[in-house]
Amino acid sequence: MPLASATRYLPALLVLALSSSPVAFAKETLRVLTWPGYADSDLVNIFEKRHDVTVEVTFVSSDDVLWEKMNAHKGGDFDVFAANTAEMTRYIDRGLAQPLDISNIPNTSHQLPRFSDLKSIQGIARDGKLYAIPYTYSEMGLIYDRKQFKVPPTSMGAMWDPRYKGKVLAYNGSNHNFSIAALLLGSKTPFQINKQDFKPIVDRLIALRRNVLTFYSLPEESIELFRENSAALMFANYGTQQVEQLRKAGADIGYVIPDEGALAWLDCWAITRGVRNKLLAEQWIDYALEKDVSSALTKRQGLANTVEAATSPDSSSRLIWLEPVENFNLRAALWDRIISGDRPDKF
Repeated sequence: MPLASATRYLPALLVLALSSSPVAFAKETLRVLTWPGYADSDLVNIFEKRHDVTVEVTFVSSDDVLWEKMNAHKGGDFDVFAANTAEMTRYIDRGLAQPLDISNIPNTSHQLPRFSDLKSIQGIARDGKLYAIPYTYSEMGLIYDRKQFKVPPTSMGAMWDPRYKGKVLAYNGSNHNFSIAALLLGSKTPFQINKQDFKPIVDRLIALRRNVLTFYSLPEESIELFRENSAALMFANYGTQQVEQLRKAGADIGYVIPDEGALAWLDCWAITRGVRNKLLAEQWIDYALEKDVSSALTKRQGLANTVEAATSPDSSSRLIWLEPVENFNLRAALWDRIISGDRPDKF
């Protein structure tokens, strides 16, 4: 071919070469930061095929870990995340979450009445703008081994009972543990601890550390620890999700809401400040609210969803819904020292 003719075809050849490269065909990626059970692989696959994208899921084990990951690059590492209503306040304050376009999430119209009035739910709206959509909820009761309890425990204080030393499983999370200890010490406002009240609560939590077998993080981890160590009692941070998993594993357990009440969380989907494709992130939230997807969460994990009425007995009068705490950072710092082994006289 003459040189002039070859030169004439170069642009077309370049276009063909670029269009055939892997980069040109790379799929868009949705980065999801969430909790175990909220993004099962088969359900993720359906979303990927529907939108011709790749979904990258990162799981967290505590509110503290979620906060660390979201703060690492100012939310730029993820597109959509799941957090409870009490935690959403600080994500909004820090500018790590951004308002949602509710018109892109039409399945909110199918949510139960108690969740459909979104602006009335504390922590998810600010200045007339909506930042999160409710997804699932549970209380945090006590799971006990029926063989080791002739009578079901009635108080969270059972975790401190020396009769069960080395047979108690507690959760490795700062906020919830401080709130529980505050409740047991008679506080009427466990989410707003006064400065002078921290010392007795710290002492109480050190006593808990000395009585437990260990502190778990993930629900699957707690199930394994409970069964392998013949545990007597466990604080169910993941609530009915752990109850369901233990029963499926054949454990003979009971589950109670203690007399002083149980903390309860409402987890929501939200979008990060660093989202790459906001519409795609909103489509993920809308997908999570589809009846089949929400129903799968309940059937597989034992967690209530916001689309179908819960089948468990209503214990709302004894539930203490999470609220923002007085100082997230202080609780986290003190908790790190407690589980690291510091003695009471060091505080």
